[in-house]
Amino acid sequence: MIKIPGRLTVRTIHGRNGPFNVGRLAASIGEFVIKDPQLDQFSEGVFEGEFLLLEIRPASYFAGGRLVVEVRAKVGEMLLTEDGMLVTQHGPRFDSAEMDPLEEEIAPAPSSEPPVPSTPGPGELMAPPVPSSQGEAGEAPGPQAPDAYASSQEANPDAELFGLLWPLGQSVKLDPTVDRALFRRQVSRLKELGYRFQAPTQTWQAAA
Repeated sequence: MIKIPGRLTVRTIHGRNGPFNVGRLAASIGEFVIKDPQLDQFSEGVFEGEFLLLEIRPASYFAGGRLVVEVRAKVGEMLLTEDGMLVTQHGPRFDSAEMDPLEEEIAPAPSSEPPVPSTPGPGELMAPPVPSSQGEAGEAPGPQAPDAYASSQEANPDAELFGLLWPLGQSVKLDPTVDRALFRRQVSRLKELGYRFQAPTQTWQAAA
């Protein structure tokens, strides 16, 4: 874990799951690829400041029939000096076939076979049948409780989306450690609500 000054260039790539951001960090010890979720908050631009590098490791993926090998850095705290400058043609090169980090995180679900009921052996007794949910006279179960039904109808999708951050205040700081897909939905919703991202503080500010 080291903190170093550097220049972060952020570009937006349009993939099949929608737009996502990737970064190139140029520092005195080298240049690194940044694909942390927190970058999805940024607009395209060049940002200078100090960066806390938590990890540096090689990574590879297939894109367009090619094997891409890159050196990635995982960034923690970023102390940026300004909102960023526009990207110029002389900045770092980005591959339009970049793999979406969201796809890299998707792992195949483990296959699970349903349990096979065991046949009782000689001398063993079978378990008694489970009672039916109906009454003794064949009556159907009662209707859903009114309170539970009302609460399900009145659920606020924004409250569910933002969780403990709801209700949103004038300033909102998202948690980039949550699920990446959830984080992107939160970013998209903040933009719809008129919030603007402030890069130096990594917070979202409501429109005045």
